[in-house]
Amino acid sequence: MGPDTRSGRRAGPEPLSTSSTALRPAGLWWGGGMLLLGVLGTWLTWGFFVGSGPGQRLDEAAFSGSRLGRRTLWNAAEPILDLVSVPLLVLVLVAAAAIALARRRWILVLQVSLLLGGANLTTQLLKKVVLDRPDLVESISLRANSLPSGHTTVAASVAVALLLVVPRRARPVAAVLGGAYAALTGVSTMIGGWHRPSDVIAACTVVLAWAGVSTLVAAVAAPESEAPGGAGAGAAKAVAVLLGLGSVICGALGVATLVRIHDRLGVVAELMARADLATAYVGSALGVVAAAAALFAAALIAHEIASGEVVRTGGSR
Repeated sequence: MGPDTRSGRRAGPEPLSTSSTALRPAGLWWGGGMLLLGVLGTWLTWGFFVGSGPGQRLDEAAFSGSRLGRRTLWNAAEPILDLVSVPLLVLVLVAAAAIALARRRWILVLQVSLLLGGANLTTQLLKKVVLDRPDLVESISLRANSLPSGHTTVAASVAVALLLVVPRRARPVAAVLGGAYAALTGVSTMIGGWHRPSDVIAACTVVLAWAGVSTLVAAVAAPESEAPGGAGAGAAKAVAVLLGLGSVICGALGVATLVRIHDRLGVVAELMARADLATAYVGSALGVVAAAAALFAAALIAHEIASGEVVRTGGSR
């Protein structure tokens, strides 16, 4: 049947409609991808930096470099680390429940509980039960396995949890602040000599995996009642792109720096020069910033996609 011309006008395109019950396939893909990348990232980080001699030497070089300026930097690092505690986890859970009540989104409590409980329990099991640290390098500062970092896991999971529960318009700011807090906490553990760089990066990948699980839950639950699209969605995409770009740049610089240190370690048995140690330290810190930025870029855009309504053209008549 041809176009409707009874009113003297051609029928226009059918209007957009939203589905409040359909699954969000894109959210499922994002959640599954984050879960897979988190698991693989954790395993590969351990496999190279803990399970191989060259990786252990690189990690040790960066750990030794963290002694530079420690007395001065610790004054700034200690207050950041003091924030990380079990009461902080409880406080975030209570805050999530309050926000969920205000927004009438009880699924957020489940998402946050899975994220906080899963990530932090996984880190403790990996560090104390599952993973070990073989003695492959003679001059090593910490013999026991310390991967992943518990402090960084708490900080990153708490920050991602807050990103999940705040309203859409506040998520871009939450992602930037959360990424900065996670990165600062990770670097602070290095400043204090508590953790190696690989421990911090592995903590970010553990949180990435559980953020993926949370995304899967959002993709199968009822979508948010807030209107899809608009300025909030545009800001989220822009911030996610900027975080992703920052992650790529910092990651590339960090890898280039560590490649240089790797070549240097092929000439000398142990780094002693202050310049070499500083280079290893800065390169590892850039890797930590890259991991944190990637985590929050993925969490931001994935939650935006998984929790939104499915927009369709046309509909039943």
